[in-house]
Parts: sequence; structure tokens; C-alpha cells
Amino acid sequence: MLYAKERAEIADCCRAMLRAGLTTGSGGNISARIPGEEHLCISPTGILYERMQAADVPVVDMSGRTVDGVMLPSSEAPMHLAVYAQRSDVRAIVHTHSPYAATFACLREEIPAVHYLIGFAGTHVPVAQYATYGTPELAEHAVRALGTEFQAILLANHGLLAVGPTIERAYAVAEEIELVARIHYQARTIGQPVILDDAEMKRIIGKFHSYGVQPCEEE
Repeated sequence: MLYAKERAEIADCCRAMLRAGLTTGSGGNISARIPGEEHLCISPTGILYERMQAADVPVVDMSGRTVDGVMLPSSEAPMHLAVYAQRSDVRAIVHTHSPYAATFACLREEIPAVHYLIGFAGTHVPVAQYATYGTPELAEHAVRALGTEFQAILLANHGLLAVGPTIERAYAVAEEIELVARIHYQARTIGQPVILDDAEMKRIIGKFHSYGVQPCEEE
């Protein structure tokens, strides 16, 4: 089986995403680009994560054509492919329907630097313009919102898109930004949050370059 390690890691992280409450059922998707190859592994469409095995994760080329596996790739494959084409630093993508991040996505409000952990994404988390899921338009909007500096964005009326150099890092970004979204929501319910300025966030982002994260593991 091609890229058995990466496909197993995607299946493990899909289950971790489900356990952590970052999605439900088979919502969201995860992919990993293979270094030195024009291939990526991406979670399949229409399979419950609790049942997913490594062999269920298809491998596609950079045109979206399946080169290994029997399951259909995620309907969001065009968005993943567009991000990889635009960002050479990105080797993994985690897309969640996490409830607090999705709440702000539905409000079409960016998440500001209410907590220093926003530095996992950048100085804030911007919002990509709305488009129907799985369309080239959504892919275009996502790429534009990510630019060259952000590691996470909100997809309007949809969810969160997190990126990184590894699946572990992209998953950590998704987890931390959901926490910050929850903190922002809670702070807003009782008062007006004090937002950290860009200068402080740039110092924090610099410190995060050496921050360690652990891989997704089965319980």
C-alpha cells in the first residue's frame, strides 16, 4: 500500500478529531502532501471516522486523480489541492466543523487575539468569503484568506481550515484555535475582551517556532 504511514496517520487523526469534538460523524477532512512527490493522501468521503482504516484513505495526484485506494476522496479535495499549489510550506491540512470556530464562521467574524494561543494561526484568524462546499470558488476564497502568513482561517458559514508542515502541527493548530474561539465566545458573553496588539502577537509567534506538539494517537 502506498504511503501506509501517512494514510494511517490521517485515519488516526480523523478519529482523534471526532473524540475531541472538533467534528461529528464524517464531517471535515484531513490531508497530507507527500514530500518529494506530486501526491497527497486525503480522507475519503462518506465514511464514519470511527470505522476508517488506513486503506480507506485514498491517494490522489495534484490534479485530483486517484492513484491508489478504492474510496472516493473528500469532496473538499479541490480546496486542499489549491492550498498546496499556493503554499509550498504547507504539508498537511486539517478542516474541522468545530462548534465554537464554526459559530464565528457563521457570524462571519474573524477571531481576534483575545488569547496568546491565537499565535498558532497568526495575529488573528481571518474569514474566507462564503462559497458552496467542494467548489472551485471555495478553494479560491480559502487560498486568498490564508495568504502567505496565516496557519488557520474560518470558512464563512462552514468551519475552520488549519494548515501546517505536518499533520501533527495542523491538528494542533485546529485544536488550539477551537479553544481560543471558545474563550472568545465566553468572554463576549460577560464583557468586552481585551485584545493583544500585533506587536505582542509577533513576539509570541516567534516563540512558537520551537513549540513542540505530539502526534495523534489511538486511545
